[in-house]
Amino acid sequence: MLRTIDLRGRASAPSDLLAAVPRAAAARDEALATAAAVVADVAARGEDALREQAERFDGVAGHAVRVPEQHVDDALAALDPAIRAALETAIDRVRRASAAQVPAPVVTEIGPGARIEQHWRPVRRAGVYVPGGKAVYPSSVVMNVVPAQVAGVTQVALASPPQRDHDGRVHPVILAAARLLGVTEVYAMGGAGAIGAYAHGVGSLGLDPVDVISGPGNNFVALAKRVVAGMVGTDSEAGATEILVVADASADAGLIAADLISQAEHDEQAAAVLVTDSEELADAVAAEVDVRARRTMHAARIAQAFAGPQSAVVLVDDIETATAFSNAYAPEHLELHLRDPRPADFVNAGAVFVGPWTPVSLGDYLAGSNHVLPTGGQARYAAGLSASTFLRPQQVITYDRDALAQVRDEIVTLANAEVLPAHGEAVTARFDA
Repeated sequence: MLRTIDLRGRASAPSDLLAAVPRAAAARDEALATAAAVVADVAARGEDALREQAERFDGVAGHAVRVPEQHVDDALAALDPAIRAALETAIDRVRRASAAQVPAPVVTEIGPGARIEQHWRPVRRAGVYVPGGKAVYPSSVVMNVVPAQVAGVTQVALASPPQRDHDGRVHPVILAAARLLGVTEVYAMGGAGAIGAYAHGVGSLGLDPVDVISGPGNNFVALAKRVVAGMVGTDSEAGATEILVVADASADAGLIAADLISQAEHDEQAAAVLVTDSEELADAVAAEVDVRARRTMHAARIAQAFAGPQSAVVLVDDIETATAFSNAYAPEHLELHLRDPRPADFVNAGAVFVGPWTPVSLGDYLAGSNHVLPTGGQARYAAGLSASTFLRPQQVITYDRDALAQVRDEIVTLANAEVLPAHGEAVTARFDA
Protein backbone atom coordinates (compact mmCIF):
# COMPACT_ATOMS: atom_id res chain seq x y z
CA MET A 1 0.00 0.00 0.00
CA LEU A 2 2.53 2.61 1.18
CA ARG A 3 5.36 3.37 -1.21
CA THR A 4 8.91 3.67 0.14
CA ILE A 5 11.15 6.60 -0.73
CA ASP A 6 14.84 6.14 -0.02
CA LEU A 7 16.60 9.44 0.66
CA ARG A 8 19.71 7.93 2.18
CA GLY A 9 22.90 9.40 0.78
CA ARG A 10 21.04 12.21 -0.98
CA ALA A 11 21.04 15.97 -0.50
CA SER A 12 19.31 17.07 2.65
CA ALA A 13 18.37 20.67 1.87
CA PRO A 14 14.80 21.45 3.03
CA SER A 15 13.60 21.90 -0.56
CA ASP A 16 14.97 18.48 -1.54
CA LEU A 17 13.37 16.80 1.45
CA LEU A 18 10.02 18.47 0.89
CA ALA A 19 9.94 17.59 -2.82
CA ALA A 20 10.19 13.90 -1.96
CA VAL A 21 6.62 13.74 -0.58
CA PRO A 22 4.54 16.24 -2.55
CA ARG A 23 1.22 17.49 -1.34
CA ALA A 24 -1.75 17.33 -3.68
CA ALA A 25 -1.25 20.87 -5.01
CA ALA A 26 -3.35 20.34 -8.14
CA ALA A 27 -6.32 19.23 -6.07
CA ARG A 28 -6.02 22.32 -3.88
CA ASP A 29 -5.77 24.64 -6.88
CA GLU A 30 -8.95 23.15 -8.30
CA ALA A 31 -10.66 23.38 -4.91
CA LEU A 32 -9.75 27.07 -4.62
CA ALA A 33 -11.48 27.93 -7.90
CA THR A 34 -14.58 25.94 -6.92
CA ALA A 35 -14.68 27.43 -3.43
CA ALA A 36 -14.46 30.97 -4.82
CA ALA A 37 -17.40 30.33 -7.15
CA VAL A 38 -19.51 28.82 -4.37
CA VAL A 39 -18.79 31.70 -1.98
CA ALA A 40 -19.63 34.25 -4.69
CA ASP A 41 -22.92 32.46 -5.39
CA VAL A 42 -23.92 32.65 -1.72
CA ALA A 43 -22.95 36.31 -1.57
CA ALA A 44 -25.16 37.04 -4.58
CA ARG A 45 -28.16 34.79 -3.95
CA GLY A 46 -28.11 33.93 -0.26
CA GLU A 47 -30.51 31.20 0.87
CA ASP A 48 -31.42 30.15 -2.67
CA ALA A 49 -27.77 29.37 -3.37
CA LEU A 50 -27.42 27.44 -0.11
CA ARG A 51 -30.47 25.31 -0.93
CA GLU A 52 -29.22 24.52 -4.42
CA GLN A 53 -25.82 23.59 -3.00
CA ALA A 54 -27.45 21.32 -0.40
CA GLU A 55 -29.34 19.49 -3.12
CA ARG A 56 -26.25 19.21 -5.30
CA PHE A 57 -23.65 18.23 -2.70
CA ASP A 58 -25.70 16.67 0.11
CA GLY A 59 -28.71 15.24 -1.70
CA VAL A 60 -31.07 17.23 0.53
CA ALA A 61 -33.99 19.50 -0.42
CA GLY A 62 -36.71 21.33 1.46
CA HIS A 63 -34.90 21.24 4.79
CA ALA A 64 -34.81 23.89 7.50
CA VAL A 65 -31.51 25.68 6.89
CA ARG A 66 -31.80 27.48 10.22
CA VAL A 67 -32.27 24.64 12.66
CA PRO A 68 -35.27 25.05 15.02
CA GLU A 69 -34.21 25.06 18.66
CA GLN A 70 -36.59 22.17 19.30
CA HIS A 71 -34.44 19.97 17.03
CA VAL A 72 -31.41 20.82 19.17
CA ASP A 73 -33.28 20.05 22.39
CA ASP A 74 -34.65 16.78 21.01
CA ALA A 75 -31.16 15.66 19.96
CA LEU A 76 -29.78 16.15 23.47
CA ALA A 77 -32.73 14.29 25.02
CA ALA A 78 -32.07 11.31 22.75
CA LEU A 79 -28.27 11.28 23.15
CA ASP A 80 -26.67 8.02 24.26
CA PRO A 81 -25.61 8.54 27.91
CA ALA A 82 -22.16 7.09 27.22
CA ILE A 83 -21.59 9.58 24.38
CA ARG A 84 -22.83 12.40 26.59
CA ALA A 85 -20.42 11.42 29.36
CA ALA A 86 -17.50 11.29 26.92
CA LEU A 87 -18.40 14.68 25.46
CA GLU A 88 -18.67 16.20 28.93
CA THR A 89 -15.20 14.90 29.76
CA ALA A 90 -13.85 16.40 26.54
CA ILE A 91 -15.55 19.73 27.26
CA ASP A 92 -14.01 19.90 30.72
CA ARG A 93 -10.50 19.06 29.51
CA VAL A 94 -10.56 21.43 26.53
CA ARG A 95 -12.01 24.19 28.70
CA ARG A 96 -9.18 23.85 31.22
CA ALA A 97 -6.48 23.80 28.54
CA SER A 98 -8.06 26.74 26.67
CA ALA A 99 -8.21 28.86 29.80
CA ALA A 100 -4.41 28.81 29.91
CA GLN A 101 -4.36 30.46 26.47
CA VAL A 102 -6.02 33.72 27.59
CA PRO A 103 -3.36 36.30 28.45
CA ALA A 104 -3.85 38.43 31.53
CA PRO A 105 -4.07 42.22 31.13
CA VAL A 106 -0.69 43.91 31.46
CA VAL A 107 0.10 47.49 32.42
CA THR A 108 3.44 48.97 31.36
CA GLU A 109 4.62 52.14 33.08
CA ILE A 110 6.67 53.88 30.40
CA GLY A 111 7.48 56.68 32.84
CA PRO A 112 5.78 58.93 35.40
CA GLY A 113 2.28 59.66 34.13
CA ALA A 114 2.79 57.51 31.01
CA ARG A 115 1.20 54.11 30.84
CA ILE A 116 0.08 51.54 28.29
CA GLU A 117 -2.47 48.90 29.14
CA GLN A 118 -2.55 45.71 27.07
CA HIS A 119 -5.96 44.04 26.97
CA TRP A 120 -7.17 41.03 24.98
CA ARG A 121 -10.66 41.69 23.63
CA PRO A 122 -12.88 38.89 22.30
CA VAL A 123 -14.62 39.27 18.98
CA ARG A 124 -18.37 39.74 19.29
CA ARG A 125 -19.50 36.96 16.99
CA ALA A 126 -17.94 33.68 15.81
CA GLY A 127 -19.10 31.16 13.23
CA VAL A 128 -17.81 27.62 13.76
CA TYR A 129 -17.90 24.91 11.13
CA VAL A 130 -18.27 21.22 11.92
CA PRO A 131 -17.77 18.70 9.08
CA GLY A 132 -20.42 16.10 8.40
CA GLY A 133 -19.58 14.43 5.11
CA LYS A 134 -17.63 11.18 5.31
CA ALA A 135 -17.80 11.15 9.12
CA VAL A 136 -19.58 12.87 11.99
CA TYR A 137 -17.53 15.04 14.35
CA PRO A 138 -19.19 15.99 17.64
CA SER A 139 -15.64 16.34 18.97
CA SER A 140 -15.16 19.26 16.57
CA VAL A 141 -18.13 21.00 18.19
CA VAL A 142 -16.19 20.91 21.45
CA MET A 143 -12.89 21.96 19.87
CA ASN A 144 -14.46 25.00 18.17
CA VAL A 145 -17.03 26.23 20.66
CA VAL A 146 -15.14 25.86 23.94
CA PRO A 147 -12.17 28.13 23.01
CA ALA A 148 -14.58 30.77 21.70
CA GLN A 149 -16.55 30.67 24.95
CA VAL A 150 -13.40 30.75 27.06
CA ALA A 151 -12.22 33.80 25.08
CA GLY A 152 -15.47 35.56 25.95
CA VAL A 153 -17.29 35.47 22.60
CA THR A 154 -20.95 36.19 23.32
CA GLN A 155 -22.47 34.95 20.04
CA VAL A 156 -21.43 31.58 18.64
CA ALA A 157 -23.17 30.16 15.57
CA LEU A 158 -22.61 26.60 14.34
CA ALA A 159 -22.93 25.20 10.82
CA SER A 160 -22.78 21.59 9.69
CA PRO A 161 -24.02 19.88 6.50
CA PRO A 162 -27.61 18.63 6.32
CA GLN A 163 -27.80 14.84 6.46
CA ARG A 164 -29.84 12.93 3.90
CA ASP A 165 -30.20 10.04 6.36
CA HIS A 166 -31.72 12.40 8.94
CA ASP A 167 -34.36 14.15 6.80
CA GLY A 168 -32.09 17.07 6.04
CA ARG A 169 -31.28 17.80 9.67
CA VAL A 170 -27.81 18.29 11.07
CA HIS A 171 -26.58 15.01 12.52
CA PRO A 172 -28.28 14.57 15.93
CA VAL A 173 -25.02 13.92 17.82
CA ILE A 174 -23.62 17.22 16.54
CA LEU A 175 -26.83 18.97 17.59
CA ALA A 176 -26.65 17.34 21.01
CA ALA A 177 -23.05 18.47 21.48
CA ALA A 178 -24.06 22.00 20.53
CA ARG A 179 -26.85 21.93 23.10
CA LEU A 180 -24.48 20.70 25.81
CA LEU A 181 -22.47 23.85 25.18
CA GLY A 182 -25.48 26.15 25.09
CA VAL A 183 -25.29 26.84 21.34
CA THR A 184 -28.74 27.24 19.81
CA GLU A 185 -27.96 29.23 16.64
CA VAL A 186 -27.37 26.31 14.30
CA TYR A 187 -27.49 26.09 10.49
CA ALA A 188 -27.83 23.04 8.27
CA MET A 189 -25.37 24.13 5.61
CA GLY A 190 -22.05 22.73 4.56
CA GLY A 191 -18.90 23.16 2.57
CA ALA A 192 -17.65 26.38 1.03
CA GLY A 193 -21.23 27.69 0.99
CA ALA A 194 -21.35 27.72 4.77
CA ILE A 195 -18.13 29.73 4.90
CA GLY A 196 -19.57 32.20 2.39
CA ALA A 197 -22.78 32.51 4.41
CA TYR A 198 -20.82 33.28 7.58
CA ALA A 199 -18.77 35.95 5.83
CA HIS A 200 -21.59 37.69 3.96
CA GLY A 201 -24.60 36.90 6.13
CA VAL A 202 -27.97 35.64 4.89
CA GLY A 203 -30.80 37.99 5.75
CA SER A 204 -33.66 35.58 5.06
CA LEU A 205 -32.20 33.19 7.66
CA GLY A 206 -31.49 35.86 10.26
CA LEU A 207 -27.80 35.00 9.87
CA ASP A 208 -25.68 38.06 10.55
CA PRO A 209 -22.08 38.13 9.30
CA VAL A 210 -19.57 36.85 11.83
CA ASP A 211 -16.24 38.33 12.89
CA VAL A 212 -14.23 35.08 12.93
CA ILE A 213 -14.76 31.73 11.19
CA SER A 214 -13.17 28.58 12.58
CA GLY A 215 -13.30 24.86 12.06
CA PRO A 216 -11.86 21.98 10.05
CA GLY A 217 -13.16 20.58 6.78
CA ASN A 218 -12.15 19.32 3.37
CA ASN A 219 -10.05 21.32 0.93
CA PHE A 220 -13.11 23.25 -0.27
CA VAL A 221 -13.85 24.45 3.26
CA ALA A 222 -10.20 25.28 3.93
CA LEU A 223 -9.83 27.26 0.72
CA ALA A 224 -13.15 29.05 1.13
CA LYS A 225 -11.57 30.60 4.22
CA ARG A 226 -8.82 31.94 1.98
CA VAL A 227 -11.47 33.44 -0.29
CA VAL A 228 -13.16 35.37 2.54
CA ALA A 229 -9.96 36.31 4.39
CA GLY A 230 -9.88 40.08 4.80
CA MET A 231 -13.66 40.25 5.15
CA VAL A 232 -13.56 38.19 8.34
CA GLY A 233 -10.92 36.63 10.53
CA THR A 234 -10.24 32.93 10.07
CA ASP A 235 -8.27 30.25 11.81
CA SER A 236 -5.69 28.30 9.82
CA GLU A 237 -6.71 26.40 6.68
CA ALA A 238 -7.48 23.10 8.40
CA GLY A 239 -7.97 20.90 5.34
CA ALA A 240 -7.47 17.18 4.70
CA THR A 241 -5.69 15.62 7.67
CA GLU A 242 -1.96 14.86 7.88
CA ILE A 243 0.10 12.64 10.15
CA LEU A 244 3.88 12.42 10.09
CA VAL A 245 5.62 9.88 12.32
CA VAL A 246 9.35 10.17 13.07
CA ALA A 247 10.65 6.87 14.44
CA ASP A 248 13.84 4.95 15.08
CA ALA A 249 14.55 1.22 15.48
CA SER A 250 13.15 1.24 19.03
CA ALA A 251 9.61 1.95 17.84
CA ASP A 252 6.69 -0.48 17.71
CA ALA A 253 5.75 -1.07 14.06
CA GLY A 254 2.21 -2.15 14.95
CA LEU A 255 1.47 1.05 16.86
CA ILE A 256 2.83 3.22 14.06
CA ALA A 257 0.74 1.35 11.50
CA ALA A 258 -2.37 1.76 13.64
CA ASP A 259 -1.76 5.50 13.96
CA LEU A 260 -1.16 6.01 10.23
CA ILE A 261 -4.37 4.13 9.47
CA SER A 262 -6.34 6.11 12.07
CA GLN A 263 -5.74 9.36 10.20
CA ALA A 264 -6.01 7.91 6.69
CA GLU A 265 -9.59 6.85 7.42
CA HIS A 266 -10.65 10.52 7.49
CA ASP A 267 -10.40 11.15 3.76
CA GLU A 268 -8.94 9.87 0.49
CA GLN A 269 -6.73 12.98 0.43
CA ALA A 270 -5.33 12.36 3.93
CA ALA A 271 -1.54 12.29 4.14
CA ALA A 272 0.21 9.54 6.13
CA VAL A 273 4.00 9.69 6.27
CA LEU A 274 6.61 7.73 8.25
CA VAL A 275 10.19 9.02 8.38
CA THR A 276 12.79 6.67 9.84
CA ASP A 277 16.47 5.79 9.75
CA SER A 278 15.67 2.09 10.25
CA GLU A 279 15.07 0.02 7.12
CA GLU A 280 13.85 -2.87 9.30
CA LEU A 281 11.22 -0.67 10.93
CA ALA A 282 10.15 0.72 7.56
CA ASP A 283 9.58 -2.79 6.20
CA ALA A 284 7.76 -3.88 9.36
CA VAL A 285 5.42 -0.86 9.30
CA ALA A 286 4.61 -1.38 5.62
CA ALA A 287 3.75 -5.03 6.33
CA GLU A 288 1.60 -4.09 9.34
CA VAL A 289 -0.24 -1.46 7.32
CA ASP A 290 -1.11 -3.98 4.62
CA VAL A 291 -2.60 -6.38 7.16
CA ARG A 292 -4.36 -3.91 9.44
CA ALA A 293 -5.80 -1.58 6.78
CA ARG A 294 -7.67 -4.38 5.06
CA ARG A 295 -9.55 -5.19 8.27
CA THR A 296 -10.93 -1.71 8.92
CA MET A 297 -14.39 -0.37 8.11
CA HIS A 298 -13.03 2.27 5.71
CA ALA A 299 -10.49 0.04 3.95
CA ALA A 300 -11.18 1.45 0.49
CA ARG A 301 -10.80 5.05 1.65
CA ILE A 302 -7.59 4.21 3.50
CA ALA A 303 -6.15 2.37 0.50
CA GLN A 304 -6.74 5.41 -1.70
CA ALA A 305 -5.12 7.75 0.84
CA PHE A 306 -2.07 5.49 1.12
CA ALA A 307 -1.81 5.14 -2.66
CA GLY A 308 -1.76 8.92 -3.20
CA PRO A 309 1.45 10.89 -3.71
CA GLN A 310 0.94 12.52 -0.31
CA SER A 311 1.63 9.30 1.64
CA ALA A 312 4.88 7.33 1.96
CA VAL A 313 7.50 5.64 4.11
CA VAL A 314 10.68 7.75 3.90
CA LEU A 315 14.11 6.34 4.68
CA VAL A 316 16.80 8.78 5.83
CA ASP A 317 20.37 8.48 7.01
CA ASP A 318 19.80 9.60 10.60
CA ILE A 319 17.36 11.22 13.00
CA GLU A 320 18.94 14.62 12.39
CA THR A 321 17.81 14.36 8.76
CA ALA A 322 14.42 13.07 9.89
CA THR A 323 14.07 16.16 12.07
CA ALA A 324 14.98 18.40 9.12
CA PHE A 325 12.42 16.58 6.97
CA SER A 326 9.70 17.10 9.56
CA ASN A 327 10.48 20.80 9.96
CA ALA A 328 10.42 21.25 6.17
CA TYR A 329 7.13 19.36 5.83
CA ALA A 330 5.49 21.12 8.85
CA PRO A 331 2.84 18.46 9.51
CA GLU A 332 -0.53 18.97 11.12
CA HIS A 333 0.06 16.04 13.50
CA LEU A 334 3.57 14.89 14.42
CA GLU A 335 4.25 11.72 16.41
CA LEU A 336 7.68 11.02 17.88
CA HIS A 337 8.55 7.34 18.46
CA LEU A 338 12.18 7.81 19.43
CA ARG A 339 14.52 6.71 22.21
CA ASP A 340 15.41 10.39 22.71
CA PRO A 341 12.48 12.38 21.28
CA ARG A 342 13.60 16.01 21.91
CA PRO A 343 10.27 17.63 20.92
CA ALA A 344 11.83 21.11 21.16
CA ASP A 345 13.80 20.32 17.97
CA PHE A 346 10.57 19.88 15.99
CA VAL A 347 9.59 23.51 15.69
CA ASN A 348 7.18 23.24 12.73
CA ALA A 349 4.14 21.14 13.64
CA GLY A 350 0.52 21.85 14.48
CA ALA A 351 0.69 19.51 17.48
CA VAL A 352 3.42 17.15 18.69
CA PHE A 353 2.58 13.78 20.27
CA VAL A 354 5.48 12.34 22.23
CA GLY A 355 5.99 8.64 22.89
CA PRO A 356 4.05 5.42 22.30
CA TRP A 357 1.32 6.30 24.81
CA THR A 358 0.36 9.57 23.10
CA PRO A 359 -1.39 8.76 19.80
CA VAL A 360 -3.00 11.41 17.61
CA SER A 361 -6.36 9.84 18.47
CA LEU A 362 -5.86 11.04 22.04
CA GLY A 363 -5.56 14.60 20.75
CA ASP A 364 -8.57 14.10 18.50
CA TYR A 365 -10.78 13.56 21.51
CA LEU A 366 -9.63 13.77 25.11
CA ALA A 367 -6.07 15.08 25.54
CA GLY A 368 -7.42 18.55 26.28
CA SER A 369 -5.45 19.97 23.34
CA ASN A 370 -7.27 21.24 20.26
CA HIS A 371 -7.60 19.09 17.15
CA VAL A 372 -8.28 21.95 14.70
CA LEU A 373 -4.76 22.40 13.32
CA PRO A 374 -3.02 23.91 10.28
CA THR A 375 -2.45 21.65 7.27
CA GLY A 376 -0.64 22.02 3.97
CA GLY A 377 2.62 23.20 5.55
CA GLN A 378 1.01 26.17 7.30
CA ALA A 379 2.38 25.01 10.64
CA ARG A 380 5.56 26.89 9.65
CA TYR A 381 3.74 30.14 10.44
CA ALA A 382 0.21 29.38 11.65
CA ALA A 383 -1.13 28.04 14.93
CA GLY A 384 -3.90 25.62 15.76
CA LEU A 385 -7.27 26.78 16.99
CA SER A 386 -7.18 28.22 20.50
CA ALA A 387 -8.78 30.88 22.64
CA SER A 388 -6.39 33.36 21.01
CA THR A 389 -8.12 32.75 17.65
CA PHE A 390 -11.05 34.74 19.02
CA LEU A 391 -9.03 37.42 20.84
CA ARG A 392 -7.53 40.71 19.64
CA PRO A 393 -4.83 42.58 21.56
CA GLN A 394 -5.81 46.17 22.21
CA GLN A 395 -3.59 48.90 23.65
CA VAL A 396 -5.00 51.63 25.88
CA ILE A 397 -2.61 54.60 26.15
CA THR A 398 -2.82 57.23 28.90
CA TYR A 399 -0.33 60.15 29.24
CA ASP A 400 -0.65 63.19 31.51
CA ARG A 401 0.66 66.68 30.68
CA ASP A 402 4.13 66.19 32.14
CA ALA A 403 4.59 62.85 30.42
CA LEU A 404 3.68 64.33 27.03
CA ALA A 405 5.92 67.33 27.65
CA GLN A 406 8.87 65.02 28.18
CA VAL A 407 8.68 63.71 24.59
CA ARG A 408 7.18 66.83 22.92
CA ASP A 409 10.35 67.99 21.17
CA GLU A 410 11.25 64.52 19.90
CA ILE A 411 7.76 64.03 18.45
CA VAL A 412 8.12 67.31 16.59
CA THR A 413 11.57 66.29 15.34
CA LEU A 414 10.30 62.98 13.94
CA ALA A 415 7.17 64.60 12.46
CA ASN A 416 9.29 67.15 10.61
CA ALA A 417 11.66 64.42 9.43
CA GLU A 418 8.70 62.68 7.86
CA VAL A 419 7.41 65.99 6.44
CA LEU A 420 4.23 65.66 8.49
CA PRO A 421 4.37 68.93 10.46
CA ALA A 422 0.74 68.82 11.55
CA HIS A 423 1.60 65.76 13.62
CA GLY A 424 3.99 67.85 15.66
CA GLU A 425 1.59 70.78 15.79
CA ALA A 426 -1.08 68.50 17.31
CA VAL A 427 1.30 68.06 20.24
CA THR A 428 2.58 71.63 20.57
CA ALA A 429 -1.01 72.96 20.44
CA ARG A 430 -1.55 71.44 23.87
CA PHE A 431 1.15 73.68 25.34
CA ASP A 432 0.50 76.94 23.45
CA ALA A 433 -1.65 78.43 26.16
